[in-house]
Amino acid sequence: MNKTVKGIHSIRLQIALAFILMMTCTMVMYLVINNLFLEKFYIQNKQRGLVSSYYAIDQLFNSDGSISDSALVDFRKVCNTSGMEVAVVSPSIQTIISSSGKDDLMVMRLLDHVFGFDDFTEKPAPSSNETSKNGIFKKDVPKGEKKSFGEKAMIQNDDFEVLISADPRMGMDYLELWGTLSNGNFIIMRTAVSNIKASVKVSNKFLWNIGILMILVGGIIGWIITSKISRPIMELADISEKMAHLDFNAKYKCGGKNEIAVLGNHMNELSETLEKTISELKTANNELKRDIENKEQLNGMRLDFLSNVAHELKTPIALIQGYAEGLRDNINDDEESRNFYCDVIIDESDKMNKMVKNLMTLNQLEFGDEITLERFDIVELIKNCMQSSDIMLKQNGIIADFCVDEPIYVWADEFKMEEVFTNYFSNAIHYCTYPANARSDNRQKRIEVTIEQKIDTVRVSVFNTGNPIPEESIDHLWDKFYKVDKARTHEYGGSGIGLSIVKAIMNSHNKSFGATNYENGVAFWFELDSKGD
Repeated sequence: MNKTVKGIHSIRLQIALAFILMMTCTMVMYLVINNLFLEKFYIQNKQRGLVSSYYAIDQLFNSDGSISDSALVDFRKVCNTSGMEVAVVSPSIQTIISSSGKDDLMVMRLLDHVFGFDDFTEKPAPSSNETSKNGIFKKDVPKGEKKSFGEKAMIQNDDFEVLISADPRMGMDYLELWGTLSNGNFIIMRTAVSNIKASVKVSNKFLWNIGILMILVGGIIGWIITSKISRPIMELADISEKMAHLDFNAKYKCGGKNEIAVLGNHMNELSETLEKTISELKTANNELKRDIENKEQLNGMRLDFLSNVAHELKTPIALIQGYAEGLRDNINDDEESRNFYCDVIIDESDKMNKMVKNLMTLNQLEFGDEITLERFDIVELIKNCMQSSDIMLKQNGIIADFCVDEPIYVWADEFKMEEVFTNYFSNAIHYCTYPANARSDNRQKRIEVTIEQKIDTVRVSVFNTGNPIPEESIDHLWDKFYKVDKARTHEYGGSGIGLSIVKAIMNSHNKSFGATNYENGVAFWFELDSKGD
């Protein structure tokens, strides 16, 4: 393509950026939700773990408050699995079992909950609103009421209470469960809230790092996926650009069965239809132009035609008549003379026949012979014509050069263009001589065929070494029956109509043609459309 889609306008980049943006927004939303709700969810989960562990530990003790060795192992498993500190205390404030070495702190914390203050050295007497349970006083605190030390009850029933509280001795916040077991022993279970918050931070950090990695990986994957999507689209864009310049060679080749493949197949059909339609339109357009020009030139061409035909036929008719009369009068009786007379009559008759055919061809071109514009390879046409003249080249000792191998497509009537090139090439063979300024050791008869590609046209040129054409004769070369070197023309049987046929064909195509002199020879050229504008 001459113009490629770049920058933000590339659909490939747009899809990839949209994919990355979607993943980034998802990660940001996930982080926000994680920050807002993960800690609460974690605490609730820990809270359920405390309650579940409470019931599990309660089942490990015997009714008399003792615990067996096997149950002690299960107790350790429960504590290690849940990751919490547990202490079981008898009604006489004796530690029965503990999961850590902080028995005194755990007991003091239990007493804080039981009596509602942090100094057990002076126990206040129970008031009328206090109730006794297993010899230990407990204040009757309504559910949901904030207690001392920053405590906030979360679950509260007759057996235990779950709350978040600040331990003034440790200077930390804990999620705690305290209460009594079914055997009358007291229990306190807790886990640090700071551990929960730290876990949340670690989770968020891990999620952020993984999120960045996933965005990068997702961006690469998105870029690869969008490249597969955009490749057939770019191919269609390239085909459409070529179609805009009336180049119908490009076809959609990616294949597939999706919507893009269907569009590509339809574009292939459109390309074929447009090429056919443009060919028909160009044919009709050229016919219209030619008809207008023919109407203006019709009368003058008829008069010129009759005059030139009469002039050209006069000489061969006179020769035929004279030699025929000589045969009739038996001027020479010998067989060799009669054969000579007959050969002259036949030769002149052939020349007249050839001239009449050329005149008929020229007449058809100038007075309404239709041309069909089609797209074909001019290189292949030139090679075929040169190959047909190979014998004549060898007979005349001429070296012909044509160095173009790649196909070059033009719009024209292929049959008529073959006649134009054949006329140029045959004239080049007949008039090719050694260049006058060449050294004796480097003298060669040469014909060079070249193709020059321009923006919208192609120029085909046939050059032959020899004497340049007089400048005053160049403009008359295309006139009917005009001959620069009459003796040379008569030598190979030329009638002076060939270049007139070239002129008529090129005029019917509305294209340029001409001849150019060089120091060592002459080049005849013509131009054709390379694009179907």
